[in-house]
Amino acid sequence: MARQERAIRTRRAFLEAAAEVFNEHGYDAATIAAILEKVRLTRGALYFHFNSKEDLARGVLDEAVTSDGLTPQLFKLQEWVDIGLLLAYRLPREPLLSASIRLSVDPKARELFGTRWPDWITLSSSLLAEAKERGELLPHADPVSIARLFVGSWTGVQLVAESVPEQPDLSDEISSLLDLVLPSVAVPGVLAKLDTSAGRAERLLAAAEARSEAEAEAQAEAVV
Repeated sequence: MARQERAIRTRRAFLEAAAEVFNEHGYDAATIAAILEKVRLTRGALYFHFNSKEDLARGVLDEAVTSDGLTPQLFKLQEWVDIGLLLAYRLPREPLLSASIRLSVDPKARELFGTRWPDWITLSSSLLAEAKERGELLPHADPVSIARLFVGSWTGVQLVAESVPEQPDLSDEISSLLDLVLPSVAVPGVLAKLDTSAGRAERLLAAAEARSEAEAEAQAEAVV
């Protein structure tokens, strides 16, 4: 078990180092040597987990679609909101997530590996479809169209936010985007109860961490 956990940590370390290098230099200019210098592990250890730079890029993209921090809510539309806010909070803090977008907009990397935007659209549209079944969306609202347009808008907001001279906080920007979109798709009674505040994601993640710590303590006490 200890060996397996060590292998998982080592693989993760290589992915995070590769993500940092992809973020700094782009896919084409990234090298195995730069990744090894970043992670300070052996070339043999790297090739035990990944066959090539291409394999590392695929591994980074495999980490792109994540719902960490998401918890069940009274409204499915709130869960959809939370996905967007959580990603906005986590992306500037997690190189794996930011590198997945860097790879997606890089023409060569996109040609080689595709993107995870279709997966984000699928995740988003599934939440919106459930929201519509529950009567949370206006009759004209099409879950797939909303999901596709929102994923495109979210990505555009992120790319612009990191490119302008005075970079705005991404959580603030996505909160504003949601405030623009939701009145066009949500029924008024639900809209009034949705929390789109920029600080919501941080609160959700803190609550998830507290639950995880409590569960770990309970398991430890059970063993004793």
